[in-house]
Amino acid sequence: MKRILKTAIIQQSNTADVNDNRRRLCERITEAAAAGARLVVLQELHDSLYFCQTENVDNFDMAVPRKSGPANIYSKLAADLKVVIVTSMFERRSAGLYHNTSYVFDIDGSLAGSYRKMHIPDDPAYYEKFYFTPGDLGFEPVTTSVGRIGVLVCWDQWFPEAARLMALKGAEMLVYPTAIGWESSDTPEEQERQCEAWTVVQRGHAVANGLPVVTVNRVGHEPDPSGQTNGIKFWGSSFVAGPQGELLFRAPSDAECVEIVDIDLSRSEQVRRWWPFLRDRRIDAYSGLLQRYID
Repeated sequence: MKRILKTAIIQQSNTADVNDNRRRLCERITEAAAAGARLVVLQELHDSLYFCQTENVDNFDMAVPRKSGPANIYSKLAADLKVVIVTSMFERRSAGLYHNTSYVFDIDGSLAGSYRKMHIPDDPAYYEKFYFTPGDLGFEPVTTSVGRIGVLVCWDQWFPEAARLMALKGAEMLVYPTAIGWESSDTPEEQERQCEAWTVVQRGHAVANGLPVVTVNRVGHEPDPSGQTNGIKFWGSSFVAGPQGELLFRAPSDAECVEIVDIDLSRSEQVRRWWPFLRDRRIDAYSGLLQRYID
């Protein structure tokens, strides 16, 4: 029997007005719930601009504790609308200790679980190591009323090990809140290669693990506060893939989008019977994966 999960993705363009970003998100979550969504997935660091383009200690003022007003906004909304919401927030754990954290709120508003981003990039315009302590909660799926969700965040999406561990621990789907875009000097050809590589690698996680994948990116141009670059043009293109990597939906690269996608969670069972990758894994031969590099 099919087990359909109506899943909403909200691809949004943000401004420096945090309150307005939250207001628009809440309106769109409400809209999605009214249309039948039971799971709503938001983009990475959805309350603000992507502040990691520069290293600025004042940006730590934007971080919020887990039990705070901003987190409670989404907790209350989940309870009021009876939906599961996957958020992505700048967590203040203590003075000088901050994480890039996804809180998952269940239909009663309770915190079903959290995931702290494990892989932290440090590239031009993505200076996340300055802000975020690597996650310490491991790769643990979050059990919710709609299923077990393997939440990972952005840079995590390039690492097959993260997706595999979530699958081995019983995740029924992989979810990636994301903030990724183009640097202005990239040629159109290079932009196309980057976006397609990003899509293909995650579709590969779907295939290799026999699980649906939901990836929600932000969209629009965000300027570099330092003026040293022309900022980032986030490429949107949020998508949902089925357990064979088939694209069920793909958002535009240049516009906001709210879409509800029917995901059949029962399909993974059949796909894994056809392609029993978990059965045929050579777990006796993978010790090298625990090394940085094999000389």
